[in-house]
Amino acid sequence: MSRQIFQLKVSLAGIRPPVWRRVLVPGAYTLDRLHRVLQYAVGWRDCHLHSFDIDGVSYGDPDPDPDGELALRDELEVRLDAVLGKGSRFRYTYDFGDWWEHDLVVEDVVLADPDERYPTCLDGGRAGPPENIGGPLGYRDLLAALADPGRPGSASLRDWVGDGFDPESFDAGRTTTLLRRLC
Repeated sequence: MSRQIFQLKVSLAGIRPPVWRRVLVPGAYTLDRLHRVLQYAVGWRDCHLHSFDIDGVSYGDPDPDPDGELALRDELEVRLDAVLGKGSRFRYTYDFGDWWEHDLVVEDVVLADPDERYPTCLDGGRAGPPENIGGPLGYRDLLAALADPGRPGSASLRDWVGDGFDPESFDAGRTTTLLRRLC
């Protein structure tokens, strides 16, 4: 039996210049496994709640309280190939406080290469924003602080993120290594 591989383009909404990734994932992955792929591909640490919105249905880790605020279908029970196809567009939201929205599109569905391991990161642009920076607006402030060290408030933002953060940096090979090790 052949395995379908989904080529997904992931873009962070509201960020300019864009932060994006192109990944290959098995169609048999559940949405829970896709969540892990997205976490490592963007550089998040899986510290917050998340959800998927596919064709008006929300998926995630369901609230154990039947009267709880989040009415999510269980992402562990849903495979990509059951709800998505070539050309499908959907949304992944991470961290309901910072509200990071990721726009995803299924660019292609291909047969698995028997000599390849999945998931794979094919390409991408720019480093993912640091956790707890305050969403797209906080990230814009951080980018401005990095670009203009004399700007008011710049020193505290630069200190908070540390010297190692380079917003232009992205390495698809390193990301693939992380994906295969952790997913």
